[in-house]
Amino acid sequence: MVALLLLLLGAAIVLPLLDVLMGAVVVDHRPTLENLTAVLARPLFVRALANTLLSGVLVVGLGSLIAVPLAWLTARYEFPGRRVLTTLGLLPLVVPPFVGAIAFQQILGREGMVNLFLLQRFGLSFPFMEGLRGVVLVQTLLYFPVIMVATAAALSGIDRALEEAAQMLGASGLRLHRRILLPLARRGYAAGALLTFIRVVDDLGTPLMLDYPTLLAPQAYVRVTTIGLADGEALVICAVLIALSLVALWLFTRALGRKELTSLGQSGKRSGVSLGVGGTAGAWALAALLLAPALLPQVGVLLLSVSREWGPTIFPSAYTADHYREVLWRTPHYLWNTLRYAVLAACVDMVLGTVIAWLLLRGRTRGAGWLHALAIVPLAVPGVVLALGYLRMFHGWSLPGLGAPLTSTWLVLVVVYAVGRLPYTVRGSYAALQALPTAFEEAAQGLGASRARAFGRVTVPLVTRGLLVGGLLAFVSAASDLSSTLLLVSRPELGTLSYGAFVSMNEAGGRGPGAALGVLVIAIVAAGTGVAARLALRGAATTRG
Repeated sequence: MVALLLLLLGAAIVLPLLDVLMGAVVVDHRPTLENLTAVLARPLFVRALANTLLSGVLVVGLGSLIAVPLAWLTARYEFPGRRVLTTLGLLPLVVPPFVGAIAFQQILGREGMVNLFLLQRFGLSFPFMEGLRGVVLVQTLLYFPVIMVATAAALSGIDRALEEAAQMLGASGLRLHRRILLPLARRGYAAGALLTFIRVVDDLGTPLMLDYPTLLAPQAYVRVTTIGLADGEALVICAVLIALSLVALWLFTRALGRKELTSLGQSGKRSGVSLGVGGTAGAWALAALLLAPALLPQVGVLLLSVSREWGPTIFPSAYTADHYREVLWRTPHYLWNTLRYAVLAACVDMVLGTVIAWLLLRGRTRGAGWLHALAIVPLAVPGVVLALGYLRMFHGWSLPGLGAPLTSTWLVLVVVYAVGRLPYTVRGSYAALQALPTAFEEAAQGLGASRARAFGRVTVPLVTRGLLVGGLLAFVSAASDLSSTLLLVSRPELGTLSYGAFVSMNEAGGRGPGAALGVLVIAIVAAGTGVAARLALRGAATTRG
């Protein structure tokens, strides 16, 4: 079974990436560094590389200023409304980056709500969204929850007894935090920071929406769509993207071992410190200051989706529901395609994730280390790179039963979505299996069931909750994908909500319908994330019980 899965994942993950890497260093069937030399000689590439690294560092640094205090409040203290605050802190995660870029442009852009207000009242305006500044601002306010969740999970997992022992030995206040709590939480923080860096490197929609292509992912996309799949310089850029992401993933796995990786986000052992009235007021004041800018996208995109006219005014001058009628009646295929592709990809991932997690945790076969590595590698593969690899690998192959190349059908979207989201279901299934005693399977085998029958009849039903959490996360991630979708949609009628929103926002008069499609994406992601969070909380409560 391990060998079969290694072959499957190797064909689905390794071969497309190898094709991209080989295309970068092989010209006319001979190895060469011509493409690399040409790319390094271009000032545009050097600037794009520097901007990518700089944006990753800035987003992690600025996001930490928001995420760490919020994680500290929600993990260490008990006060009225703490769960509401936690939910508000997670809300930016349900906004796909390209939708957030639309909203922030409408609110903080040159002619956005804030600048118009400042201009009318004080005669001032600020270039919030210009150039790299705008990209970093959007990514910071949308990605900081990744750091917050990882840091809060690490803080919640600190045993209260360690803190009490340090206090008995005289540590308190800043010394207690600096010498005891911060070192214990730094691994979780580092994991969140590295995941955030990977997401920044992978982000294609935000810079494209803000018309700032001087980053690596947009540069690769622009060259492939204008020059073609054989462009060696685009493949070199993709190779650099792979290298950056894999280094970040390697550091991530060093920060967290396999057990910590798959249990990240589970409830910890420590109860919070109760705050009084003054402390509660201070906690909410700090949270409001940190969260207010991050909650702007939902307001901006919703107003844009119902605006009939929104000229140089702070708020729309007329409202309408026509944009929703247009996207639901004239282009319903966007919604149907999104649900179909994402559900199928999630189902594939749940099957593969459960089997892989069981083999990693219960199996005693060779190759488990390689299987684990292949299962988490997609976490670090940028969507534009994976899509390019599939286009190059399968563009000329007519698959049996399809009568056409895989890349000309909608199935390629399902396959790429499933490959890219496999780590979510592996992680969810592994965490659920860790909490399941082996005695249940051993009892079934003692009654005559084979290992396969015990797995199907006993193990799978008992880990359903964790499996569903991973499947839902895979679903919402696939439903909001833009990086790979832009390259893989061969015909407009095969497009998704994210594809339709991107295309509409770049057409004259399409901002309203594009925003309406963006709201539908947010609704799907919010619903899926909410159900996943509820299942995870129930599972954590059951485990503690």
